[in-house]
Amino acid sequence: MANPSFVLLDDRGVLAVSGPDRRAFLQGLVSNDVDKVGPESARYAALLTAQGKYLHDFIIVAAGESLWLDAETGRLPDLKRRLSLYRLRAKAALDEKPDLIVAAVFGKGASAALGLSGEPGAARSFDSGVALVDPRLAALAARAILPRDTARAELAEAGLAEASFEAYDRLRLSLGIPDGSRDLVSEKSILLESGFDELNGVDWQKGCYIGQELTARTKYRGLIKKRLMPVQIVGPAPAPGTIVSANGREAGEMRSSRDGLGLALLRIEPVLAGKKLTAGEAAISPMRPGWMRFDSEAVPGS
Repeated sequence: MANPSFVLLDDRGVLAVSGPDRRAFLQGLVSNDVDKVGPESARYAALLTAQGKYLHDFIIVAAGESLWLDAETGRLPDLKRRLSLYRLRAKAALDEKPDLIVAAVFGKGASAALGLSGEPGAARSFDSGVALVDPRLAALAARAILPRDTARAELAEAGLAEASFEAYDRLRLSLGIPDGSRDLVSEKSILLESGFDELNGVDWQKGCYIGQELTARTKYRGLIKKRLMPVQIVGPAPAPGTIVSANGREAGEMRSSRDGLGLALLRIEPVLAGKKLTAGEAAISPMRPGWMRFDSEAVPGS
């Protein structure tokens, strides 16, 4: 898309964490370093089970005396409930913010239109809210969290034209970026299979958090045999959960898709070997985005 555009993401909501213990409270729970979140810096993070399996992912931004979690609207009550289980005596409050809406700003010049550098996670105050470069991947989009009633007007005043969600979703899929529970399975998905390391979702230097042990062991022992990656689809779009096969053997599983693009959790070995992949009646061609590393994660024949 030649000019920067915006789309209001109705599937995203905001959970505010406030109170004097807000940073210490989140720091012991999530995969990234909350102390690195500030007025000029946002972070991407996940909440895991004790066994290191995915529960929720979100972008954390600082807004005055609160930390805002940009998360899935439909799962916001569950995120609030799970975080509340660990609050105990911490002086921290959890409040859903239905008066706020998240916007994605994408296309050439998107970050500049919001007064941002191109660095992932760069953030600043913007009119009545916060603007940031997506901390996962700068090529994906910038974002803004604004009052719901004035968001359109504020973004239009910045010279942005409103686009369709479909246009943004195609960009996301082409870059191989998971979209919450559309692509990640609660209590099953593993962060390093889902790109969280390369997408700046894990801080390996911070202290303990829930699920840290399995996440670290997975990284340092090289146990990853599957990766969530973008695919081109020729034929009818396979429904999420459709098994991907290689020469009659199971090789993975489809996730979200749109207009011939999709995400699939695939075994690395058949991808590296260039084997023909199918899902239902469709042919599947893996694409490897520039940010994705395989390193020595798979041994052919394993």
